[in-house]
Formats: sequence, C-alpha cells, structure tokens
Amino acid sequence: MDGKCVIVTGAARGIGLATTKQLLAKGARVAMVDRDSAELAKAADGLDNVLVVDADVSIPEDAERMVAETLAAFGRIDALVNNAGVADFGPIEETSFERWRTVMATNLDGVFLCSQAAIAPLKDTKGCIVNIASISGLRASTLRVAYGTSKAGVIQLTKQQAAELGEYGVRANCVAPGPVRTKLAMAVHSPEIIAAYHDAVPLNRYGSEDEIASVIVFLCSPEASYVTGQVIASDGGFDSTGVGLPALRGRTVEA
Repeated sequence: MDGKCVIVTGAARGIGLATTKQLLAKGARVAMVDRDSAELAKAADGLDNVLVVDADVSIPEDAERMVAETLAAFGRIDALVNNAGVADFGPIEETSFERWRTVMATNLDGVFLCSQAAIAPLKDTKGCIVNIASISGLRASTLRVAYGTSKAGVIQLTKQQAAELGEYGVRANCVAPGPVRTKLAMAVHSPEIIAAYHDAVPLNRYGSEDEIASVIVFLCSPEASYVTGQVIASDGGFDSTGVGLPALRGRTVEA
C-alpha cells in the first residue's frame, strides 16, 4: 500500500489505532481522526506519515473538513475506515431519546456523513470504504437497543454504498467484530461476563484489536479488489453458533 492514503476515524485508541499502525507498516499514509484531541495527539506521537485531524464525525462540517485537510496534506484518498463509535448499553425502557440519538449520531450518521464527504476523491482513486459495525448488528443481545440498531444500520448502509458506488470502481465492505479484548472491555466485564462470552464463542476467547485490524487492512488493500458489499464477522465464530448450547461442547451426545 505504498503511497496510498487512508482516513481512519476513531483513531485515538483501540481498533482504530491498531488499524493505523498496521496501515503504516504496509507503507500507507494515514489521516488519524478523533474528537478526543488530547488522546489523539498522544496516539500519534512518534508515528511518521500521519495527519492528525481533530473532528467529530457526527457534525457535517467536521466530516467535510476532515476530507479537505486530508486532500491538502496527501493529495488523494484511497480508503476510508469508518471506525468511530460510541457504546451506551441499557434496557429499552430506560433508553431515553437523547441517549438513542447520541448513539445514532456517531455510529450511523457519522458513517453516512464521512462516506458522503469522501465519495468524490474515492471515485478518483477507485478507492474503498470499510465500515466497522458489530456482531450486535447481526444478532440481537440484551441492553443494546440503540447500539445494536445503529450497527445494523451500518450493515445496510454498507450494502447500499456497494450497490451505488460499484459502477465507479469504489468498493464498500463492513467488518462486524465480536467481543474484543480492549482495556475498556476488560475493565467493565465481570468474570461471569467473560466466562459467558468464552462459552458462547467457538474459539473460546475474546479477539484482539490487532486481529480485527488485520481484516480491515485486508479490505483496504489491493488483495480485496473484487470484494464489495460484504459483511465479515471477525468474531471467533460467535455469529455462526446461534444458541450454541455451550454446556454440550466437548461431549458426545448419543441419539
């Protein structure tokens, strides 16, 4: 990916930062975008071939400025990774409209706004869009009415982008991570929750930020030149198991 330019939103930490570092290792230049300016500056410190853009993806003017600053710095945009997202978990009856809108504004509106702002330069390079959804967008789960619905919207938006932009040579794909071993997850997941996830995931563990980033980078690369409109669940098999019956794993069941 030498000389290519990729925009990564939510780049200050987690999957976004891991993706940035993998892209840099492959020779790409990266516009690192985040609204947490202090954390973004810290993440970018010591990295070469990066542009730091302090922007909120849910604000139309910020999305347009993100693209303009990237073009001014690097002259082209080959890929957009819509990774920025927020999580707000709670029961349906306790999810106020304000909380609902906060989640939708970043997780769904942000993907729409950033993609729309980048379409023209992506047409010029026959580039690609990689949207980050979640396994929660593929299968329902407790306490995720806003988060899961927003991610399901991202999945459908990805397919719409692929259908409409393919004639210009622009690809659009979606990565749906399962449970990922981030600092935040490990801080808030109790031993019981961790054990439950391990039981429900066929690989019997959380994924890592680098494992998710590897899938994202592949979809940005020329190796994925004929892949578009796809949703790749990087989830250790979580989506494949349905109910799963973890209590029966490892046992021989006689008819």
